[in-house]
Amino acid sequence: MNIIVSGSLAYDRIMNFPGRFSEHILPEKIHVLNVCFQVDGVKEKFGGTAGNIAYSLKLMGEKPLISAAIGYDYHRYFEWLSRNGISTEGIRVVEDELTAGAYITTDKTDNQITGFNPGAMKHSSCLDFDKFDTKETLVIVSPGNLGDMIDYSRVCKERGIDYIFDPGQSLPMWGAKDLVSSIEGARILIVNDYELDLILNKTGLNKKELLKLPKGIITTLGEHGSRISIPDGEIGIPVVKTSKVTDPTGAGDSYRGGLISGLVSGKDIEQCARLGSVCASFAVECYGTQEYSFTAEEFDQRLRGSGL
Repeated sequence: MNIIVSGSLAYDRIMNFPGRFSEHILPEKIHVLNVCFQVDGVKEKFGGTAGNIAYSLKLMGEKPLISAAIGYDYHRYFEWLSRNGISTEGIRVVEDELTAGAYITTDKTDNQITGFNPGAMKHSSCLDFDKFDTKETLVIVSPGNLGDMIDYSRVCKERGIDYIFDPGQSLPMWGAKDLVSSIEGARILIVNDYELDLILNKTGLNKKELLKLPKGIITTLGEHGSRISIPDGEIGIPVVKTSKVTDPTGAGDSYRGGLISGLVSGKDIEQCARLGSVCASFAVECYGTQEYSFTAEEFDQRLRGSGL
């Protein structure tokens, strides 16, 4: 099975704020917001939705192909992917742009504020669909170049390719018409609870109407797990408890990797979501989005021990 991960590649600059954002923001002055959060240093990590999801898929024993654009400072990222056995074949190098950069600040209650420079992500990854057997291909359309997200969703539908639509942080850039079109026909729409509300507001649809567009909706709920919504009803999937939560950044992408690995192996959507929950539990234990690791034995042990 070909697993195409369309999205972004980025260098993440991750910072911790030792307080709470809310304590430094005056609600009555939100229209003239001017605040500074002094952080406890900064660490640079490999990130981007495509890189993060591909990394988790590789840990799950799959062979993902990344479809993304990267800048002229690509060398360290390519070396990292190579060391982890992830192909760079589908990555387009844009020679006159920096690689996308995310500046992520997390407070002590795990709220996050992110600044993002798209850099090379402003350019299409130029995915060649002719290379793939339509019946043996699964695409996840995750946050990246907006034109690619719109076009790749459309091409998948035209060619009968299964795809997961994951708009995430790109949602503020979407118009209602393109958003509805991209969701319609997807095998799964996956979002967090805030993003789900944003989609409903943008499209003017209610939850019941939205559910008619994809085959199913998965909503991730942070520490409360995730929720599967299908025409037959809803299924709650709990989180997998861990001994520590070091950094929530990238847990959603890790969840997606576990989910997709289940889909390509023929498991039902509930089983797939449980795999996603286990995969995410390893991610939150480490600082950064591609820092965690596990063996097949460790994964199976945690899956059995979780009671999922």
